Amino acid sequence: MTHQLTGSAPPRTPRGGAPASGRDTGLEARPTRRRARRFQPAWLFMAPSLLILGAFVVFPILRSLYYSFFDWTVGAVSQPFVGFGNYTKLFHDQQFWNALRITLEYTIVSVVLLVVLGFVAALLLQRDTLANRIVRSVFFFPTIVSLVTIGLVWKFLLDPDIGLVGGITAALGLPSIAWLQSTALALPTIIFVSVWKSIGFAMILFVAGLKGVPAERYEADELDGANRWQTVWRITLPSIRPTMLFTSMILTIQSFQVFDLVYVMTGGGPVFHTDTLVNLLYRDGFVNYQTGYASAISWVLFVIIMLISLLQLRLFRYDDVD
Repeated sequence: MTHQLTGSAPPRTPRGGAPASGRDTGLEARPTRRRARRFQPAWLFMAPSLLILGAFVVFPILRSLYYSFFDWTVGAVSQPFVGFGNYTKLFHDQQFWNALRITLEYTIVSVVLLVVLGFVAALLLQRDTLANRIVRSVFFFPTIVSLVTIGLVWKFLLDPDIGLVGGITAALGLPSIAWLQSTALALPTIIFVSVWKSIGFAMILFVAGLKGVPAERYEADELDGANRWQTVWRITLPSIRPTMLFTSMILTIQSFQVFDLVYVMTGGGPVFHTDTLVNLLYRDGFVNYQTGYASAISWVLFVIIMLISLLQLRLFRYDDVD
Protein backbone atom coordinates (compact mmCIF):
# COMPACT_ATOMS: atom_id res chain seq x y z
CA MET A 1 0.00 0.00 0.00
CA THR A 2 2.85 2.33 0.81
CA HIS A 3 4.39 1.69 -2.61
CA GLN A 4 1.12 2.49 -4.32
CA LEU A 5 0.83 5.86 -2.48
CA THR A 6 4.37 7.00 -3.20
CA GLY A 7 4.29 5.81 -6.79
CA SER A 8 7.56 3.84 -6.53
CA ALA A 9 7.88 0.28 -7.73
CA PRO A 10 8.83 -2.45 -5.28
CA PRO A 11 12.35 -3.81 -5.64
CA ARG A 12 12.64 -6.75 -7.98
CA THR A 13 13.60 -10.04 -6.48
CA PRO A 14 15.50 -12.43 -8.74
CA ARG A 15 14.87 -16.11 -8.81
CA GLY A 16 15.92 -17.85 -5.65
CA GLY A 17 14.68 -15.06 -3.40
CA ALA A 18 17.98 -13.09 -3.14
CA PRO A 19 17.57 -9.33 -3.64
CA ALA A 20 19.48 -7.68 -6.52
CA SER A 21 22.47 -5.75 -5.31
CA GLY A 22 25.47 -3.98 -6.95
CA ARG A 23 27.72 -5.76 -4.47
CA ASP A 24 26.99 -9.18 -5.93
CA THR A 25 30.51 -9.84 -7.23
CA GLY A 26 29.90 -13.55 -7.74
CA LEU A 27 27.90 -12.98 -10.92
CA GLU A 28 30.50 -10.51 -12.22
CA ALA A 29 33.44 -12.82 -11.51
CA ARG A 30 31.96 -15.74 -13.40
CA PRO A 31 32.56 -14.33 -16.95
CA THR A 32 36.12 -13.41 -15.99
CA ARG A 33 36.86 -16.94 -14.80
CA ARG A 34 35.15 -18.30 -17.89
CA ARG A 35 37.33 -16.11 -20.14
CA ALA A 36 40.45 -17.22 -18.28
CA ARG A 37 39.54 -20.86 -18.80
CA ARG A 38 38.86 -20.12 -22.46
CA PHE A 39 42.37 -18.74 -23.10
CA GLN A 40 44.25 -21.55 -21.35
CA PRO A 41 44.18 -23.97 -24.33
CA ALA A 42 45.57 -21.23 -26.59
CA TRP A 43 48.58 -20.74 -24.32
CA LEU A 44 49.14 -24.49 -24.26
CA PHE A 45 49.22 -24.59 -28.06
CA MET A 46 51.58 -21.62 -28.21
CA ALA A 47 53.88 -22.87 -25.45
CA PRO A 48 56.18 -25.03 -27.67
CA SER A 49 56.72 -22.20 -30.15
CA LEU A 50 57.26 -19.67 -27.37
CA LEU A 51 59.79 -21.95 -25.69
CA ILE A 52 61.72 -22.43 -28.94
CA LEU A 53 61.56 -18.69 -29.65
CA GLY A 54 62.78 -17.87 -26.17
CA ALA A 55 65.58 -20.45 -26.18
CA PHE A 56 66.96 -19.78 -29.66
CA VAL A 57 66.10 -16.10 -30.27
CA VAL A 58 65.35 -14.08 -27.14
CA PHE A 59 67.91 -15.67 -24.84
CA PRO A 60 70.85 -15.36 -27.31
CA ILE A 61 69.96 -11.71 -27.94
CA LEU A 62 69.93 -10.89 -24.22
CA ARG A 63 73.03 -13.00 -23.68
CA SER A 64 74.94 -11.08 -26.36
CA LEU A 65 73.95 -7.82 -24.66
CA TYR A 66 75.33 -9.25 -21.41
CA TYR A 67 78.59 -10.31 -23.13
CA SER A 68 79.07 -6.85 -24.61
CA PHE A 69 79.75 -5.43 -21.15
CA PHE A 70 82.53 -7.93 -20.43
CA ASP A 71 85.98 -8.54 -21.82
CA TRP A 72 84.70 -11.99 -22.69
CA THR A 73 87.24 -14.15 -24.51
CA VAL A 74 86.62 -17.83 -25.20
CA GLY A 75 89.03 -19.97 -23.19
CA ALA A 76 90.20 -17.17 -20.87
CA VAL A 77 90.42 -17.84 -17.14
CA SER A 78 88.60 -14.66 -16.14
CA GLN A 79 86.01 -12.57 -17.95
CA PRO A 80 86.30 -9.10 -16.34
CA PHE A 81 83.47 -6.61 -16.41
CA VAL A 82 84.42 -3.55 -18.50
CA GLY A 83 81.08 -1.72 -18.74
CA PHE A 84 81.07 0.33 -21.93
CA GLY A 85 84.75 -0.42 -22.52
CA ASN A 86 84.04 -2.53 -25.60
CA TYR A 87 81.95 0.25 -27.12
CA THR A 88 84.62 2.84 -26.35
CA LYS A 89 87.25 0.61 -27.92
CA LEU A 90 84.96 0.08 -30.89
CA PHE A 91 84.68 3.76 -31.72
CA HIS A 92 88.49 4.08 -31.66
CA ASP A 93 88.99 1.06 -33.92
CA GLN A 94 89.97 1.98 -37.48
CA GLN A 95 88.87 -1.42 -38.76
CA PHE A 96 85.37 -0.74 -37.44
CA TRP A 97 85.12 2.61 -39.23
CA ASN A 98 86.48 1.07 -42.42
CA ALA A 99 83.91 -1.74 -42.21
CA LEU A 100 81.12 0.75 -41.48
CA ARG A 101 82.09 2.88 -44.49
CA ILE A 102 82.19 -0.12 -46.81
CA THR A 103 78.85 -1.40 -45.47
CA LEU A 104 77.23 1.99 -46.03
CA GLU A 105 78.62 2.20 -49.58
CA TYR A 106 77.42 -1.29 -50.35
CA THR A 107 73.97 -0.66 -48.85
CA ILE A 108 73.31 2.71 -50.48
CA VAL A 109 74.41 1.70 -53.98
CA SER A 110 72.76 -1.74 -53.97
CA VAL A 111 69.45 -0.59 -52.46
CA VAL A 112 69.11 2.36 -54.85
CA LEU A 113 69.89 0.17 -57.85
CA LEU A 114 67.53 -2.58 -56.72
CA VAL A 115 64.63 -0.19 -56.07
CA VAL A 116 65.05 1.64 -59.38
CA LEU A 117 65.71 -1.41 -61.56
CA GLY A 118 63.08 -3.50 -59.76
CA PHE A 119 60.45 -0.80 -60.27
CA VAL A 120 61.33 -0.38 -63.97
CA ALA A 121 61.24 -4.14 -64.52
CA ALA A 122 57.87 -4.34 -62.75
CA LEU A 123 56.45 -1.60 -64.99
CA LEU A 124 57.61 -3.44 -68.10
CA LEU A 125 56.44 -6.88 -66.95
CA GLN A 126 53.27 -6.16 -64.98
CA ARG A 127 50.87 -7.51 -67.62
CA ASP A 128 49.89 -11.16 -67.09
CA THR A 129 50.95 -12.49 -70.45
CA LEU A 130 52.75 -15.81 -70.94
CA ALA A 131 55.94 -14.10 -72.09
CA ASN A 132 55.97 -11.79 -69.06
CA ARG A 133 55.44 -14.70 -66.69
CA ILE A 134 58.39 -16.56 -68.18
CA VAL A 135 60.64 -13.50 -67.98
CA ARG A 136 59.56 -12.81 -64.39
CA SER A 137 60.39 -16.40 -63.47
CA VAL A 138 63.84 -16.04 -65.04
CA PHE A 139 64.48 -12.86 -63.07
CA PHE A 140 63.21 -14.39 -59.82
CA PHE A 141 65.11 -17.69 -60.07
CA PRO A 142 68.45 -16.38 -58.62
CA THR A 143 66.54 -15.17 -55.55
CA ILE A 144 65.82 -18.72 -54.37
CA VAL A 145 69.46 -19.79 -54.76
CA SER A 146 71.67 -19.43 -51.68
CA LEU A 147 74.20 -16.62 -51.54
CA VAL A 148 77.03 -19.12 -51.00
CA THR A 149 76.21 -20.88 -54.26
CA ILE A 150 75.87 -17.58 -56.11
CA GLY A 151 79.19 -16.39 -54.72
CA LEU A 152 81.05 -19.56 -55.66
CA VAL A 153 79.65 -19.56 -59.21
CA TRP A 154 80.53 -15.92 -59.83
CA LYS A 155 83.96 -16.35 -58.24
CA PHE A 156 84.83 -18.98 -60.84
CA LEU A 157 83.20 -17.01 -63.67
CA LEU A 158 85.28 -13.93 -62.84
CA ASP A 159 88.55 -15.76 -62.36
CA PRO A 160 91.05 -14.09 -64.75
CA ASP A 161 92.74 -17.40 -65.63
CA ILE A 162 90.04 -20.09 -65.81
CA GLY A 163 86.80 -18.08 -65.67
CA LEU A 164 84.30 -17.64 -68.49
CA VAL A 165 84.55 -13.85 -68.34
CA GLY A 166 88.35 -14.04 -68.61
CA GLY A 167 88.04 -16.39 -71.59
CA ILE A 168 85.67 -14.00 -73.38
CA THR A 169 87.98 -11.02 -72.83
CA ALA A 170 90.97 -13.06 -74.02
CA ALA A 171 89.07 -14.13 -77.17
CA LEU A 172 88.31 -10.48 -77.90
CA GLY A 173 91.97 -9.58 -77.48
CA LEU A 174 91.36 -7.58 -74.31
CA PRO A 175 93.60 -7.76 -71.24
CA SER A 176 92.39 -9.97 -68.39
CA ILE A 177 90.92 -8.16 -65.41
CA ALA A 178 91.32 -9.38 -61.83
CA TRP A 179 87.84 -8.35 -60.73
CA LEU A 180 88.03 -9.69 -57.17
CA GLN A 181 91.73 -9.01 -56.61
CA SER A 182 91.59 -5.32 -57.50
CA THR A 183 91.11 -2.81 -54.68
CA ALA A 184 89.11 -0.59 -57.04
CA LEU A 185 86.87 -3.27 -58.61
CA ALA A 186 86.25 -5.79 -55.81
CA LEU A 187 83.42 -3.90 -54.06
CA PRO A 188 81.64 -2.84 -57.31
CA THR A 189 81.82 -6.45 -58.48
CA ILE A 190 80.19 -7.71 -55.27
CA ILE A 191 77.50 -5.02 -55.60
CA PHE A 192 76.83 -6.14 -59.18
CA VAL A 193 76.44 -9.78 -58.13
CA SER A 194 74.15 -8.78 -55.24
CA VAL A 195 71.94 -6.68 -57.53
CA TRP A 196 71.85 -9.48 -60.13
CA LYS A 197 70.65 -11.91 -57.46
CA SER A 198 68.02 -9.73 -55.77
CA ILE A 199 66.49 -7.77 -58.63
CA GLY A 200 63.85 -10.46 -59.12
CA PHE A 201 62.78 -10.14 -55.48
CA ALA A 202 62.32 -6.38 -55.79
CA MET A 203 60.52 -6.80 -59.11
CA ILE A 204 57.97 -9.27 -57.69
CA LEU A 205 57.19 -6.95 -54.77
CA PHE A 206 56.62 -4.03 -57.12
CA VAL A 207 54.47 -6.13 -59.46
CA ALA A 208 52.26 -7.00 -56.48
CA GLY A 209 52.06 -3.33 -55.54
CA LEU A 210 51.18 -2.24 -59.07
CA LYS A 211 48.32 -4.72 -59.23
CA GLY A 212 46.79 -3.02 -56.20
CA VAL A 213 46.47 0.37 -57.93
CA PRO A 214 42.83 0.97 -58.98
CA ALA A 215 42.37 1.23 -62.75
CA GLU A 216 40.04 4.21 -62.26
CA ARG A 217 43.01 6.38 -61.28
CA TYR A 218 44.77 5.68 -64.57
CA GLU A 219 41.58 6.28 -66.55
CA ALA A 220 41.00 9.62 -64.85
CA ASP A 221 44.59 10.68 -65.51
CA GLU A 222 44.32 9.70 -69.18
CA LEU A 223 41.17 11.82 -69.49
CA ASP A 224 43.18 14.74 -68.15
CA GLY A 225 45.62 14.29 -71.02
CA ALA A 226 48.59 12.98 -69.02
CA ASN A 227 51.38 11.12 -70.77
CA ARG A 228 53.07 7.92 -69.60
CA TRP A 229 55.73 9.64 -67.48
CA GLN A 230 53.19 11.96 -65.81
CA THR A 231 50.97 8.98 -64.98
CA VAL A 232 53.86 7.15 -63.35
CA TRP A 233 54.90 10.23 -61.36
CA ARG A 234 51.43 11.37 -60.25
CA ILE A 235 49.53 8.09 -59.94
CA THR A 236 51.79 5.05 -59.77
CA LEU A 237 54.49 6.20 -57.36
CA PRO A 238 52.12 7.72 -54.73
CA SER A 239 49.86 4.66 -54.93
CA ILE A 240 52.65 2.13 -54.27
CA ARG A 241 54.32 4.11 -51.49
CA PRO A 242 53.71 1.33 -48.90
CA THR A 243 55.30 -1.18 -51.28
CA MET A 244 58.23 1.16 -51.86
CA LEU A 245 58.69 1.53 -48.10
CA PHE A 246 58.54 -2.22 -47.45
CA THR A 247 60.91 -3.03 -50.31
CA SER A 248 63.50 -0.44 -49.35
CA MET A 249 63.43 -1.44 -45.67
CA ILE A 250 63.82 -5.16 -46.38
CA LEU A 251 66.63 -4.56 -48.86
CA THR A 252 68.39 -2.18 -46.47
CA ILE A 253 68.31 -4.67 -43.61
CA GLN A 254 69.57 -7.44 -45.91
CA SER A 255 72.37 -5.23 -47.23
CA PHE A 256 73.58 -4.25 -43.77
CA GLN A 257 73.72 -7.93 -42.84
CA VAL A 258 75.63 -9.04 -45.95
CA PHE A 259 78.20 -11.70 -45.12
CA ASP A 260 77.90 -14.85 -47.24
CA LEU A 261 78.64 -13.18 -50.55
CA VAL A 262 81.64 -11.25 -49.22
CA TYR A 263 83.04 -14.20 -47.30
CA VAL A 264 82.87 -16.55 -50.28
CA MET A 265 84.05 -14.18 -53.00
CA THR A 266 86.75 -12.07 -51.30
CA GLY A 267 86.86 -12.91 -47.58
CA GLY A 268 86.93 -9.16 -46.88
CA GLY A 269 89.93 -8.49 -49.13
CA PRO A 270 91.83 -7.31 -50.93
CA VAL A 271 93.41 -5.34 -48.07
CA PHE A 272 90.05 -4.99 -46.25
CA HIS A 273 88.43 -3.19 -49.22
CA THR A 274 85.31 -5.39 -48.96
CA ASP A 275 85.37 -5.90 -45.19
CA THR A 276 81.78 -5.36 -43.99
CA LEU A 277 80.51 -5.04 -40.41
CA VAL A 278 79.22 -8.61 -40.24
CA ASN A 279 82.50 -9.88 -41.68
CA LEU A 280 84.36 -7.95 -38.95
CA LEU A 281 81.96 -9.36 -36.35
CA TYR A 282 82.60 -12.90 -37.58
CA ARG A 283 86.37 -12.44 -37.51
CA ASP A 284 86.41 -11.04 -33.98
CA GLY A 285 83.88 -13.50 -32.61
CA PHE A 286 84.70 -16.79 -34.33
CA VAL A 287 88.33 -16.39 -35.38
CA ASN A 288 89.82 -14.26 -32.59
CA TYR A 289 87.26 -15.58 -30.04
CA GLN A 290 86.62 -12.09 -28.61
CA THR A 291 82.97 -12.68 -27.83
CA GLY A 292 82.48 -9.49 -25.82
CA TYR A 293 83.89 -7.25 -28.52
CA ALA A 294 81.93 -9.04 -31.26
CA SER A 295 78.73 -8.66 -29.22
CA ALA A 296 79.34 -4.91 -28.98
CA ILE A 297 79.69 -4.76 -32.78
CA SER A 298 76.40 -6.62 -33.19
CA TRP A 299 74.52 -4.19 -30.94
CA VAL A 300 75.98 -1.16 -32.68
CA LEU A 301 74.87 -2.68 -35.98
CA PHE A 302 71.39 -3.25 -34.53
CA VAL A 303 71.14 0.40 -33.45
CA ILE A 304 72.29 1.61 -36.88
CA ILE A 305 69.68 -0.52 -38.64
CA MET A 306 66.96 0.73 -36.29
CA LEU A 307 67.89 4.39 -36.87
CA ILE A 308 67.99 3.99 -40.65
CA SER A 309 64.64 2.15 -40.59
CA LEU A 310 63.09 5.01 -38.61
CA LEU A 311 64.55 7.47 -41.11
CA GLN A 312 62.98 5.53 -43.97
CA LEU A 313 59.62 5.55 -42.21
CA ARG A 314 59.96 9.32 -41.91
CA LEU A 315 61.00 9.87 -45.52
CA PHE A 316 58.15 7.74 -46.88
CA ARG A 317 55.68 9.49 -44.53
CA TYR A 318 54.39 6.23 -43.10
CA ASP A 319 51.80 7.92 -40.84
CA ASP A 320 50.23 9.95 -43.63
CA VAL A 321 46.82 8.99 -44.96
CA ASP A 322 46.35 9.38 -48.72
